[in-house]
Amino acid sequence: MATIKVQQIKSKIGYPKDQKATLQALGLRKISQIVEVEDTPSTRGMIRKVHHLVTVVD
Repeated sequence: MATIKVQQIKSKIGYPKDQKATLQALGLRKISQIVEVEDTPSTRGMIRKVHHLVTVVD
Protein backbone atom coordinates (compact mmCIF):
# COMPACT_ATOMS: atom_id res chain seq x y z
CA MET A 1 0.00 0.00 0.00
CA ALA A 2 1.12 3.57 -0.63
CA THR A 3 2.64 5.63 2.16
CA ILE A 4 2.85 9.32 3.07
CA LYS A 5 5.68 11.06 4.91
CA VAL A 6 4.37 13.52 7.49
CA GLN A 7 6.53 16.05 9.36
CA GLN A 8 5.54 17.96 12.49
CA ILE A 9 6.37 21.63 11.92
CA LYS A 10 4.81 23.29 14.96
CA SER A 11 4.50 22.57 18.68
CA LYS A 12 1.33 20.99 20.05
CA ILE A 13 1.49 23.11 23.21
CA GLY A 14 -1.63 25.21 23.62
CA TYR A 15 -3.82 23.13 21.30
CA PRO A 16 -6.86 21.02 22.31
CA LYS A 17 -6.44 17.49 23.65
CA ASP A 18 -8.02 15.93 20.57
CA GLN A 19 -5.38 17.51 18.32
CA LYS A 20 -2.59 16.35 20.63
CA ALA A 21 -4.06 12.84 20.51
CA THR A 22 -4.21 12.98 16.72
CA LEU A 23 -0.49 13.84 16.53
CA GLN A 24 0.27 10.96 18.88
CA ALA A 25 -1.85 8.60 16.77
CA LEU A 26 0.14 9.63 13.71
CA GLY A 27 3.32 8.78 15.63
CA LEU A 28 4.62 12.34 15.95
CA ARG A 29 6.28 13.38 19.20
CA LYS A 30 8.81 16.11 18.36
CA ILE A 31 9.04 19.11 16.07
CA SER A 32 10.79 18.23 12.77
CA GLN A 33 10.14 14.52 13.30
CA ILE A 34 9.15 12.70 10.11
CA VAL A 35 7.02 9.54 10.12
CA GLU A 36 5.83 7.36 7.27
CA VAL A 37 2.17 6.34 7.49
CA GLU A 38 -0.13 4.40 5.18
CA ASP A 39 -2.16 6.43 2.71
CA THR A 40 -5.71 5.63 3.85
CA PRO A 41 -8.80 7.83 4.08
CA SER A 42 -8.62 7.77 7.89
CA THR A 43 -4.98 8.87 7.87
CA ARG A 44 -5.81 11.64 5.40
CA GLY A 45 -8.55 12.82 7.77
CA MET A 46 -6.12 12.87 10.69
CA ILE A 47 -3.66 14.94 8.66
CA ARG A 48 -6.45 17.32 7.65
CA LYS A 49 -7.45 17.76 11.30
CA VAL A 50 -3.96 18.94 12.30
CA HIS A 51 -2.95 20.51 8.97
CA HIS A 52 -1.72 23.64 10.79
CA LEU A 53 0.79 21.56 12.80
CA VAL A 54 2.10 19.19 10.12
CA THR A 55 3.21 19.12 6.51
CA VAL A 56 3.38 16.31 3.95
CA VAL A 57 6.94 15.70 2.75
CA ASP A 58 7.59 14.49 -0.80
